[in-house]
Amino acid sequence: MGKITVTANVSAPVEKVWDCWTLPQHVIKWNNASDDWHTPHAQNDLRVGGKFLSRMESKDGSMGFDFEGLYTAVIKHKLIEYVMPDGRRVSVSFNPDGNETEIIETFDAENVNSDERQRSGWQSILDNFKSYAENNK
Repeated sequence: MGKITVTANVSAPVEKVWDCWTLPQHVIKWNNASDDWHTPHAQNDLRVGGKFLSRMESKDGSMGFDFEGLYTAVIKHKLIEYVMPDGRRVSVSFNPDGNETEIIETFDAENVNSDERQRSGWQSILDNFKSYAENNK
């Protein structure tokens, strides 16, 4: 199982980026890969040993799943690492540079979808995050 990395440079300070990434009231507004999906519910216990869950559903109600994980590392404004129920690991780095923040997200690939499809889906969600964080006042 290989690793896949997606990145974004967000035009916002790390404090704002962190809040948009971690607070459920923000997560529900950006956590989708396409306009026909949404996240109607999110919860987050942001601490080592804490869990998060985002309910991701198609807007027509035909499909949905819980995206969840258990935190293994949390360093405020720097790093979030978690493990998903299937054992795959994810690492998200936040690299501030003034009013810009680089996000580097690396995750273990799964065996169902191609690496390119996985990269595309995760990048789409990250791009939605970037747009939300930059435009949310």
